[in-house]
Amino acid sequence: MKSLLRQHRYAMAVSLRRLLSQPFSSLANILVIALALSLPLIGASLLTSVQPVAREVSVTPELTLFLSTEAPSNAARDIANRILKEHGDQAQAVRVIGRDQALSSLRENPAWEQALRVLPSNPLPDAIVVTIADGDDLAVRAEALAKVWRKWPSVDLVQLDSAWVQRLEALLRFARIGLFLLAISVALVVLATVFNTVRMQALTQREEIAVARLVGATESFVRRPFLYLGAITCSVASLLSLGIGWLAMIPLNQALHSLARSYEAEFALRLPPMPWLWIGLVAVAALGALSARWSVTRNTKF
Repeated sequence: MKSLLRQHRYAMAVSLRRLLSQPFSSLANILVIALALSLPLIGASLLTSVQPVAREVSVTPELTLFLSTEAPSNAARDIANRILKEHGDQAQAVRVIGRDQALSSLRENPAWEQALRVLPSNPLPDAIVVTIADGDDLAVRAEALAKVWRKWPSVDLVQLDSAWVQRLEALLRFARIGLFLLAISVALVVLATVFNTVRMQALTQREEIAVARLVGATESFVRRPFLYLGAITCSVASLLSLGIGWLAMIPLNQALHSLARSYEAEFALRLPPMPWLWIGLVAVAALGALSARWSVTRNTKF
């Protein structure tokens, strides 16, 4: 065990020495990888920040059930109880609006007050407003519920405006797919950069590797410093990309602040949660190590 740890310490020291021996080349590679990583990071920050704001602004979709004017006085309450009983897991809130309550609300509006005075009776029906529980496929679930409730007795009309929900879900889905494709492109950039870096290092250390093999060094011993080289390069680049992303948030948030104030809202971009950043850091380091292993395997067969 001590021998294995000593070998890993030696491999890390060798990889750090190789990085420092060519500072300009190492810094250029790290900067290229960091700039590439900062693009999906900023995209993820934008998507993470927009989702809760979009949910808050748009509110969850509501279905309004209008009862027929001939329905019994207790029909609205019975239908509301039936919704809670049969579809309680889909309904976040159920609110009954009586016809007298709706008429009183309209009379408080000066635009309707004069028109309502000439009516001999209350023409408004009882209504039930159902707020759909939050989750995925809001528009699809709302449409399915509306289709079922339209068939219930005493229900004259079910009103659903789901166009904005469909547009919102399509926009967020498009953003996720675009971010995923961008992440794949960045992964290819990281693979190519680390592969080429390790390839140049392997060719530079050709004679040293040959001598190490002659004195009995194993392939794992020969390749291990290159794996650390790829992992360290990508880890430093990941940390640098976090700094670039954080600096990019400053002017972006300043521009968004004035825009949000014009809509009387508060909105600011922020980096993804820390657990996701750590997962990304480990994933990029592992990607660098795998790319380095692939490169050193192909370029040290001599």
